[in-house]
Amino acid sequence: MEKYVKRKSKLEPSLPQEEDDHYSSTKQSRIEINLVDLPADPGLQAWIMDYNANGRDQIRRAYLQKGPCQPRDHNFPQKSFGQKLRQFNQAWFSEFPNWLEYSVTKDATFCLCCYLFKPDIGDQAGGDSFVGEGFSNWKKKEKIQTHVEGPNSAHNQVSSKCQDLQGLALRGHDGSKHSSNQGNFLKLLKFLADHNKDVKVVALSNAPQNLKLTCPDIQKDIVNVAAFETINVIIRDLGDALFSILIDEARDISIKEQMAVVIRYVDKKGQVIEHFLGIEHVANTNALSLKQAVENLFSGLGLSISRLRGQGYDGASNMQGEFNGLKTLILKENPWAYYVHCFAHQLQLALIAMAKNHNQIALLFTLVSNVANVVGASCKRRDIFREK
Repeated sequence: MEKYVKRKSKLEPSLPQEEDDHYSSTKQSRIEINLVDLPADPGLQAWIMDYNANGRDQIRRAYLQKGPCQPRDHNFPQKSFGQKLRQFNQAWFSEFPNWLEYSVTKDATFCLCCYLFKPDIGDQAGGDSFVGEGFSNWKKKEKIQTHVEGPNSAHNQVSSKCQDLQGLALRGHDGSKHSSNQGNFLKLLKFLADHNKDVKVVALSNAPQNLKLTCPDIQKDIVNVAAFETINVIIRDLGDALFSILIDEARDISIKEQMAVVIRYVDKKGQVIEHFLGIEHVANTNALSLKQAVENLFSGLGLSISRLRGQGYDGASNMQGEFNGLKTLILKENPWAYYVHCFAHQLQLALIAMAKNHNQIALLFTLVSNVANVVGASCKRRDIFREK
């Protein structure tokens, strides 16, 4: 059985002296990737950053597919806290099913998401006990909930990265021949070449001269072609039928205003169909700019505003304004394009109105906002808040 030694708060395979001396300069390429033998117990897992950079996503994906280590049938040992004996509560697995892990060897809990993606920046990372030594203070179960915190917390940020990793990215980090992370495009192309003789004679290493057609720009072109063909299928299914549109605009992470357009129609089988048509960048969010963007999109798809029978927007003045809103500009051109206020936005406005008309609810949100602003502005205040 392989021996383990403690290293960076995780247990890793011990090495011969010669390799161990070489560890500091080659630690990212030292650990070989063996997805079958990856330890499930979080107390025995090697530090994620010690794996080769080209293979980390493979390891992360393998752990995510297995799910968090939750030995429900384990006889959890008791610890003495003052005059009481306490132990890990198996019900916490059900309360935090997606990330909470338990180490049998350490009798401690860990966070799977933070282990996979939390950056290794030493003490600056906040000294999170759910990544290093593990959390085992069963007297303070609220610490587990505190670890999650708000929507923009470090835990929720790495949780989003876990969800993104499970998506199918077309390109990998390194498309070279011997890379272990070439991306799905090259992997699928190789699979197709291995199982189709006609493809094999013209693909990859058998391609004539430099016509491999695998460079990043060409991969992007293929994605654009796939998107174009998908939209064409939607337009052909729509045919000459009447339709309605749902539009919302928001600022993305690159600080650009984007307008998302969804089309809604009844197909030949009598079923109501909704399809996402695309996202249009709008330099200005006034009604005229939005209408111009809609017309440009319709023109490129061969659609006409005269076939429009419904509009669904939020309640912003530039969208549903009575005199100069987008709905009004379209109604002037097509009086049968009836406007319906988006129900989701109506519900939001109803909740806001209800909160404003009840002093206790309004006071609660005011206090929460003040606490968030005061505590969030200071690292020391955050630490005190976590302790309390």
